Amino acid sequence: MSHRLGFETQDEEHTGESLPVSGSLPDWLVGRLIRNGPGQFEAGETELRHWFDPLAMLRAFRIDGRTDSVTYTNRFVRSEDFEYARQEGGVRRMLPGTPPDRPVWTRLRHSLSGAFQDNPSIGVANFGNTVTAITESPVGVRVAADGLETTGRRDLTTGLDADFTLGHPHYDPDREVFVNLAVSYGRGATYTLFERDPQTTAVEPICELPFDDAPYAHSFALTDEFAVLAAIPYGLDTTQLLTGALSGGTFVDAVTSFEDGIGGETETRDARFVVVDRETGEVRREVPADPFFVYHHANAYRDGDDLLVDMVAYDDERAMTRLTVSNLASDDPDVPAGDFVRYRVPLDDGRATYETLYEGQVEFPTFDYPTRLGESYRYCYLAANADGSSLPTRLVKYDLREGSTTTWTPEGEGYPGEPLFEAAPGADGEDTGVIVTTVLDADAERTDLVVLDARDMTERARAMGVHRLPYGFHGQFYRDGNRVRSMA
Repeated sequence: MSHRLGFETQDEEHTGESLPVSGSLPDWLVGRLIRNGPGQFEAGETELRHWFDPLAMLRAFRIDGRTDSVTYTNRFVRSEDFEYARQEGGVRRMLPGTPPDRPVWTRLRHSLSGAFQDNPSIGVANFGNTVTAITESPVGVRVAADGLETTGRRDLTTGLDADFTLGHPHYDPDREVFVNLAVSYGRGATYTLFERDPQTTAVEPICELPFDDAPYAHSFALTDEFAVLAAIPYGLDTTQLLTGALSGGTFVDAVTSFEDGIGGETETRDARFVVVDRETGEVRREVPADPFFVYHHANAYRDGDDLLVDMVAYDDERAMTRLTVSNLASDDPDVPAGDFVRYRVPLDDGRATYETLYEGQVEFPTFDYPTRLGESYRYCYLAANADGSSLPTRLVKYDLREGSTTTWTPEGEGYPGEPLFEAAPGADGEDTGVIVTTVLDADAERTDLVVLDARDMTERARAMGVHRLPYGFHGQFYRDGNRVRSMA
């Protein structure tokens, strides 16, 4: 199956390559798309086991619609994990699904000291006017926006009592702050909600949310009033994580369901939506819901006495444990199916309920961000899988008002990435603009930049890439003169 190409190392690095462009770019689309994701799937002789493990590679497309030109640069992030893998031929510290190639006493020291990997493969953020590659780690790696050279490291936990921060910080354009969660593990876990000044990078903690267990979180929802953490009943057995560090176990190995005993039997606990007042830091409500697993939220907003929270939801923790490279690259991958759902979270009393808006497999929900952040919105853009593929095969525009869809499918065997919406100047609607994405063209064995008209999801322009890239995760389009991120 050609989806295997998305899980193979690309060693080539290019700087400022001019790409041939077909079609026509809008003249107002001037800026830089910077995406992050896997680049190298081995560390020496060690094959990296989980999709979250490979060494990070940034890819940047400088787009100038005035001249219909695109230039391309890609570069590995020179993290300490990367340098160790290249120089020592092994795994420096525990990656999410691959244990380190280190003596047992070194693994014990790392475990007891809370030492984390620094391979930043999830996304990018603009802190202090510097592009920073980030992941779930205490460390971000700063890079030059033009050539993507690594320029330094940034401690993302400074000013916080935490082990690491999440890889999906929100940007609030009204308050001009980043909002994120920091995580500290002990017997359970504590999540700290905080704000970060995008210029000075100084942080202001808002509140701490302690849990007896350690629920996994990758993102959260934000409105002007509330931050909403989905405390799912799937997460870490912290004891197993500690002992696994000695025996060769990993973070993914320690992922479990949280269960309660009832009448001699056990069942998975409820999920809880923890609704935090952003001004006071007080918990407005903890709202129970049937169990689910989530990576990515789309949007959330208030509807009377309820919050509507949109996300891609899965049945259980297999959404993580099945994401091994061997499974995803196989001829018959067993891929977890996530649906695009809407939760209704009552602020006064009762349980949260949900409706399925678009049945999966879907991922990477985006919208007109941050313009519609925390507000009623009409369109969500999703990457969707066809049967038999472990990678998305089409992009879907979902109309939340009408319940209808518009789909773009690349010709041949192509795998489109996360769809980023960019509004046209003076836009009169949430779909007046373009979708910017990358597509792994398996037939040509290259990765292209593709620009779609957001209204009808037709292809408007394509810049043909110079080589094949592994399938990436998240990115931002930074328009010239506007350094605001384009997604959560």
